[in-house]
Amino acid sequence: MQKMVDLKRKVRCYPGLLNVKHRVKSKKMRAAGKLARQVLDLAGKAVKPGVTTDEIDNIVHEATVAAGAYPSPLNYHGFPKSCCTSVNEVICHGIPDDRKLEEGDVINLDITVYLDGYHGDCSEMFVAGEPDEKAKKLIQTTYDCWVKALDFVKP
Repeated sequence: MQKMVDLKRKVRCYPGLLNVKHRVKSKKMRAAGKLARQVLDLAGKAVKPGVTTDEIDNIVHEATVAAGAYPSPLNYHGFPKSCCTSVNEVICHGIPDDRKLEEGDVINLDITVYLDGYHGDCSEMFVAGEPDEKAKKLIQTTYDCWVKALDFVKP
């Protein structure tokens, strides 16, 4: 059996590789990230059976523009919507449409906003209604992996 590599010890910092931001820039980056999270929370509340991903996209668009930001995905390399809605087997970057969410659908909402020169980006999985056991396991496993990954991202 092969020994797992300790990634923490293998990562090296190289001079010039890390770009430390000025306080003003950091503040703007945090504001963009905070807005993206707020829009994600708003969109997540709309996830329920019978709601279309187009309706969720409209919520995202309106909230982003109302906050003085621009939805980054919109028109990026021709992307036609303001957010990504990946339902069930769609891995990522699903395009919102008129499909109604059904009971137990798992949907990942990916929100990116452009505010004051910076992009804020976040995503999260939601369930329309009640998830089945397979969906619960998927959501818990991806969450657990995310938490473990946080061990590797430190200043």
